[in-house]
Amino acid sequence: MGAGTSPADPATEADGTSAAPSRAGEGATAGKGTAGEAAPGRGAASSGDAPASGPAAGGKSPSRRFPSLTRDTARPEGGGRAASGDAPAPARQWPLLAVLCTAGTGLLIVALDPFAEAFRIGTMLIGVALIGGAVLRLVVPSVGMLAVRSRFTDLVTYGLLGFLIVMLALVAQPKPWLDLPFLEQAVHFTIR
Repeated sequence: MGAGTSPADPATEADGTSAAPSRAGEGATAGKGTAGEAAPGRGAASSGDAPASGPAAGGKSPSRRFPSLTRDTARPEGGGRAASGDAPAPARQWPLLAVLCTAGTGLLIVALDPFAEAFRIGTMLIGVALIGGAVLRLVVPSVGMLAVRSRFTDLVTYGLLGFLIVMLALVAQPKPWLDLPFLEQAVHFTIR
């Protein structure tokens, strides 16, 4: 193998030369002429020519849409499985399931309204679920699909949204559980 080539590269031949796949957008033809003879960027090969690689030839045809963009994204930090690979799927995603079940319970309480102040308690449960997601994201090294972005961004997003939802549930009218005097003054100032 030549220098700088890897054995996992399917476009590398045994003698170390690169066999670049032919793209329809480059105008290269299979077996006839060279790439310099074909008009680059035309997209159509001359009649009777078949592409060197493609679905008909059994190969994977390369994408022509965005050739310079990345083809893959990195997994977020801590985005690995929360349990071993031989564990069942729900066990591998227990952090996400814990947050979703807690938030779902809060939504169910709000929807069913089984007791007085149910909307406030259910809404607070949704906020606590998000704050719990932030705590899990901070403490647990691998949280599975609960990791969406970087650890810092997830902490700020989950924590701030959870805190705001809990605070809104506490100051909701009528008879708020938390009385913030500046909030009442701000409302009176804006309504004047």
